[in-house]
Amino acid sequence: MPIKTTAATLVARANERVTTLSPEEVARRRGEPGVLVVDLRDVRERKREGYIPGALHVPRGMLEFWIDPESPYHKPELANADSLILHCNKGWRSALAAATLMDMGLEDVAHMDGGFDRWQREGYETAEP
Repeated sequence: MPIKTTAATLVARANERVTTLSPEEVARRRGEPGVLVVDLRDVRERKREGYIPGALHVPRGMLEFWIDPESPYHKPELANADSLILHCNKGWRSALAAATLMDMGLEDVAHMDGGFDRWQREGYETAEP
């Protein structure tokens, strides 16, 4: 069955409406009170590549459930943050996820351009799994 909209189109549409931060901006903001960096990557990606120290791991498939206070899967650390900065490996899943969180009513949510791949390439701090 042919698709009508490509994944790249969905990501482009999300990027038109979400706040996108560079790794430099994320590095600067991640220590601010109330700011939570959220790693959406699969557990295997984190084990293989490492992670940003202090980032909360939220598998992409659980984000909406972990953030919703009415969900049995709710994680309070997400509700306690004032600002969320999402990242994945390339910045595609995080753009889609940021758009979804905006659809859920969150306002102070952003994602990192280029994801963890760019974070590493630009030499920012990482932790080993």
